Amino acid sequence: MLRQTHEWLAQEVDTIKDQRLYRQLRTISPSTLGRSYVDGMESIMASSNNYLGLAEDQRLTDEAVKIMKEYGVGSTGSRLTTGNTIWHEKLEKRIAEFKNEEAALIFSSGYLANIGVISSLAGEGDIILSDQFNHASIIDGCRLSRAETSIYGHLNMEDLQEKLIHSQHYKRRFIVTDGVFSMDGDIAPLREIKALAETYNAFVIVDDAHATGILGENGRGTSDHFDVSVDVIVGTFSKSIGTEGGFVTGSRALIEYLRNRARPFIFQTALPPSMMAATIKAIDIIETSPQLQDHLQHLIDYTRTELLNFGFDVRGERTPILPVVIGDSKKTMNFSKELENNGVFAPAIRPPSVPQGESRIRMTIMATHTKEDIQEICKAFYKVGKKFEVI
Repeated sequence: MLRQTHEWLAQEVDTIKDQRLYRQLRTISPSTLGRSYVDGMESIMASSNNYLGLAEDQRLTDEAVKIMKEYGVGSTGSRLTTGNTIWHEKLEKRIAEFKNEEAALIFSSGYLANIGVISSLAGEGDIILSDQFNHASIIDGCRLSRAETSIYGHLNMEDLQEKLIHSQHYKRRFIVTDGVFSMDGDIAPLREIKALAETYNAFVIVDDAHATGILGENGRGTSDHFDVSVDVIVGTFSKSIGTEGGFVTGSRALIEYLRNRARPFIFQTALPPSMMAATIKAIDIIETSPQLQDHLQHLIDYTRTELLNFGFDVRGERTPILPVVIGDSKKTMNFSKELENNGVFAPAIRPPSVPQGESRIRMTIMATHTKEDIQEICKAFYKVGKKFEVI
C-alpha cells in the first residue's frame, strides 16, 4: 500500500510539472538594502512584501534581542494556557490605537486570523459575499464556516448589490474583501461597499494585509484611506510592518467573542514575546515616519510610469504591488528567468494563483530601493520585454 501511495504521489507531481505549475523553493540570503542573494546570486529584490524595509531595520532587531534575552525564544503554549505575556497585551493595545479601534486580538499569522474570524462569525443560515479575487485565506475561511458563500465579480458593486438584494432571507450577511488585492495591487471601493452594507444590513470584514503601513494617514489602512469605519479589520504584521503574526481589530464585543470562539486563536501556540516587542517598535516607526511612505510612493509612481511608457500591461493602483501581465504561463516563467539573469528577482505568478491567461510578474517596490535600483529594474524589464516581444 505504501508503494502504491508513493507511485500515486509521483504521478501527481509529474502532472503538475507537465502543466508547468511545478513550484520550487529558492534560498534567499540578505545582501545590501533592496538586494538579496537568491541561490547564491545577488539580485535586486523586486518581489518582497517588506514594503517599508522594516524587516531589516536594526531598531526592530535590537528590540527583539533585548526581550528575547529576558523571555527566551519561545512562548511555550497558547495564549489561553501559558503563552500570554505583557508584550502580547501591549501589542494588542498598540495595534487597536493605531487602527483607531476599541480592541484587538493577535493571531500567529494573518492566514490564521482570516480563517479564525470568518469561520467563527459566519455560520449555518448566514451568507458570505466574497470578492472574486480575495486571498486564499479568505476563501479557506469561507469554506470552514458553515455559511453559504456567494462570489461577486472583482470590484463589481452592481454584482454585489444584486447578490445582497437576493440574500435578504439569510440570517446574517457578511461582505468580505481584501483592502489591497495581493495579486492585482488594486484597492477595494470601501465607501461603496460600506454604503451597500448599510442599505442591505450586512457586516463588512476587510483584510488589510497589504494596506496596513501603506494607505491612509500614517499607514493606518484602507478604512482610514476612505474615511469610513467597518465592522472587522483583519491584518498581518508580515508585510509593511516587517515582523510576523496576524491581528483583528474592532469592537470589544467582537474581540471578546473571538477570544472564546476562534479555534486558530484558542489552539495555536502564541508568538514569542520578542516578536511582539519588535512589532510595537515597527508601528511606532511607521506612525512617526511619514517620509517612508512618501519615498515609497515616489518610487512606485516612477516605476509605473516607466513600465507603462514601455508598453507593458501594468495592473493595480498606487500601491507597492505592480503586476506586469504577460499572459501565457510558459512565457511568463521564461520572462522571470531572464529577469533574474539580468539581476532582478521577480518570480512568475501562474494559475491557480491568478486566472488562466493572466500569468504575470508580480513586482513589488520597497522603500529601501534606491533610484538606481529602480532604474536597473526598468532597464531589465525593457530588455526582456523586447526579447520576448511582450512590448
